[in-house]
Amino acid sequence: MDRFLKLMALGLILAGCNATPQDISAPRQVVSTQNIPAAMVGVHAKQLFGNAPDGSRQAAEPFGGYAKGCLAGGVQLAETGPTWQAMRLSRNRNWGHPETIGFIQDLSRFAAKQPGWSGLYVGDISQPRGGPMLTGHRSHQIGMDADVWMRPADRLNLSRAERESLSSISMQRANGAYTNGEWSRAHHEIIKAAAKDPRTDRIFVFPGAKVRMCQDETGDKSWLRKVRPWWGHHYHFHVRLKCPSNSASCAEQEAPPPGDGCADAQEWVSNILNPPPPDPNAPKPKPRRELTMADLPGQCVAVLQAD
Repeated sequence: MDRFLKLMALGLILAGCNATPQDISAPRQVVSTQNIPAAMVGVHAKQLFGNAPDGSRQAAEPFGGYAKGCLAGGVQLAETGPTWQAMRLSRNRNWGHPETIGFIQDLSRFAAKQPGWSGLYVGDISQPRGGPMLTGHRSHQIGMDADVWMRPADRLNLSRAERESLSSISMQRANGAYTNGEWSRAHHEIIKAAAKDPRTDRIFVFPGAKVRMCQDETGDKSWLRKVRPWWGHHYHFHVRLKCPSNSASCAEQEAPPPGDGCADAQEWVSNILNPPPPDPNAPKPKPRRELTMADLPGQCVAVLQAD
């Protein structure tokens, strides 16, 4: 029970998914840390980054952490590719680090081999220069996160209007304790392929999906360590990639706990079905403060100012 309450507290902190990747082996451009210009002082960072229309003309590099950072040299995922379509184009969030764009393309090719799937519908990745978003996510700030729809991509000729109106499909029942009839072995295999990719740090799915995969996997379960139960991820799964090896200013997340995590996921499910009583001594969550440029790595000023 104590672990569950700690997870809930952590959730309040963390909660809030045909470009040619740049040569990531090129020498890193030094991005200077600058004083914050007067025009940026006191302004919500989401306003500054949310209004940037395209990526910066810099060497690709994430600065800071997944929920407090920015992205230099972001690459745009093409709106439509051989095995994917980017969704909700009006948000302009189909940008990411070149490694993220390459990962999505690779995973979409694998997905296209699954029955009933022609590829992937890709949700939010990042804004052109990363940073806090105008709406939604608290993470997705450094171009290393991507949301992949659970809805099988059976058509890859969706119009822009359809990509705004079409919804994904929920995979959960009983508030996330179990998968529903829409869940398929293809979902299992696609998430497994994503987890086994060495670029992946972790994947967030609703608790019932993690338990279902633990039950259905008959081989080596070590890849399930990267699949983490998390609230709300039943319309999409969220892939978080590791910091690129040549990005010294990217803040890695702590590694997941040892083991396959199946017992922990079962504990989440048990607490969904039989919620523990609230802790009367638990501190009230503090209201979230909007981030300003002073909260972000100093390089983010240069990212915004670059061409």
